[in-house]
Amino acid sequence: MSAAKERAATVSEDEDLTPSRVGAEIRDLRKAKRLTIKELSLATSLSIGHLSEIERGIASPGIKTLHDIAKALGVTIGWFLHNAEGGDPDERDFIVRASNRRTLRFSSGITDELLSPNLRGQLELLMSRFPPGSTETGSSYTHHGEEAGLVLTGSLELWIGEQSFTLREGDSFSFPSTTPHRYRNPGNVETVVVWAITPPSY
Repeated sequence: MSAAKERAATVSEDEDLTPSRVGAEIRDLRKAKRLTIKELSLATSLSIGHLSEIERGIASPGIKTLHDIAKALGVTIGWFLHNAEGGDPDERDFIVRASNRRTLRFSSGITDELLSPNLRGQLELLMSRFPPGSTETGSSYTHHGEEAGLVLTGSLELWIGEQSFTLREGDSFSFPSTTPHRYRNPGNVETVVVWAITPPSY
């Protein structure tokens, strides 16, 4: 795409996708992933100054630039454009309609749906879908904060530190995220879990 065409195909053409809104989405996701703007700059080959202008809504990213940023942050471009069509502008800061959730799909087959309207608060709400036999990670990991969850369907094998627990429909859990943890679906049906994580970890 030529520079002229990219300038013409910017997200600011949509009245619901103002540069300030898109920039805020990029900044929120970058911070939730604990990335500095310098690290994002290295991953995208975009200058720190340009990224800063995008995040502050001073500059509007072209489609190619937005694709590069999305790839570096581990999402599709749809993460930033999810509520561009069909959403009520008066709702978007408070409400997430079932048909308008942002979704992350992992190579393991696990799917995360963001139930929170954004990532700029202190709480993140997710719905995770685990195909039969799928595991979130091969080894335990840690991160800052706390998390809790409720198993809606299926079963979840959860490791917290050296302990292992099997949870079934209706069971819930809570633990500090600084404790090594991992989980998997040990059953032969899909497991669905709603997670509350603070602070946001995407």
